[in-house]
Amino acid sequence: GVRERRERHVERNRLLRIGFALFGFLVVLAGVAMLVLPGPGLLVIAVGLGMLALEFAWAERLLERTVDRMEEAADTVRRASRTQQLLLAAVLAAGAVGIVVAVVLWDIPVIPG
Repeated sequence: GVRERRERHVERNRLLRIGFALFGFLVVLAGVAMLVLPGPGLLVIAVGLGMLALEFAWAERLLERTVDRMEEAADTVRRASRTQQLLLAAVLAAGAVGIVVAVVLWDIPVIPG
């Protein structure tokens, strides 16, 4: 499906394509930041690579590898024992609570304005 969409995308205005590619790079960078910050890093990277795959063949190959990694991670979680799954949920919950506590204690503005 990506190759067919790429063929249609190539017919678009060059300025639109440049803007679309720049936005794709920004989405990938946001995903990379989410690997260490809260957020669905791999998912956002995959979306950005999907955008870039319309312009660049290398992005399509990288997208395929990213999707494979996401599938491997999902399989690992599914194969984990009930104890491991509960431990992972507890760690994620503790991280979320830690972020909320930091926001409250250090008066970090969450909503701009």
